[in-house]
Amino acid sequence: MSTRTTGTVKWFSRVKGYGFIKPDGEGQEDVFVHYTAIVGEGFRNLEEGDRVEFSIQDTPKGPQAVDVIKL
Repeated sequence: MSTRTTGTVKWFSRVKGYGFIKPDGEGQEDVFVHYTAIVGEGFRNLEEGDRVEFSIQDTPKGPQAVDVIKL
């Protein structure tokens, strides 16, 4: 199981269904997040500035946030 990380939503497009999370800590790169990775019922959406907890999964296109939970 991967380590859980916390961070802040940098931006998220409701129209496109994706955005980026800035992980806590110095020198960490922003992580891509797709709406399908957001845990919850109904319409899954994030807002700029939301605090979240997530895991990072390596994909062919780079690191991606998975199992994203709003704090």
